Amino acid sequence: MNGILELTEHPGLQSGAGRIGSQRFHPALMIRSRHELSLSDEAHWFCLRAHPKHEHVAAAVLRRQHNISCFSPRVRFRKATRRGAVWFVESMFPGYLFAQFVYRSSFRAVQHSSGINGVVHFGDNLAIVDLETMAALQDRAGDDETLTVDPPIEVGQSVKIAEGPLCGLEAVVTRVLPAKERIRVLLEFLGRSVEMEVEKPKVLPATTRL
Repeated sequence: MNGILELTEHPGLQSGAGRIGSQRFHPALMIRSRHELSLSDEAHWFCLRAHPKHEHVAAAVLRRQHNISCFSPRVRFRKATRRGAVWFVESMFPGYLFAQFVYRSSFRAVQHSSGINGVVHFGDNLAIVDLETMAALQDRAGDDETLTVDPPIEVGQSVKIAEGPLCGLEAVVTRVLPAKERIRVLLEFLGRSVEMEVEKPKVLPATTRL
């Protein structure tokens, strides 16, 4: 792959308060020449291109068949559907995963592994990810490599009803009822201001498209 590659975090991390603190997920890519890598026995974290929506499967094949350490982070988030707010799990970096291996001994096996479209490169140079960035990503994703994005609902926050007869209406949170897992919201309905209780799982940040 020629040119400049920019890995962008999953859209689920950007909706509303879904962005975790000030943390953004942009791996720091460095480059090493094929010649330099062929002379080294050091294992590096490489960025691999994978078949879309099959990143986790490709990583599993590399682990099982070639004993390659892989990292294929996913993000778990709620999204509005016709059935209401539903949990989804998708790749944090669609079309990419990371694998740690020694270039001179494992490159060919990785390159031709099932589900892999190639190792990200710029001309004759390969892209690798520094250890500090990988450690930060792995720490965030945890042992199951999945980051759950479920921002807290707060008083004064604008939300949208995600299911039921009022689906799509925007409201303002007036009270949080933790014990009941419900909130009170104020919304405009038929020209009137109405306050009502709603279950937390049935609302999404107002910035989320329904």
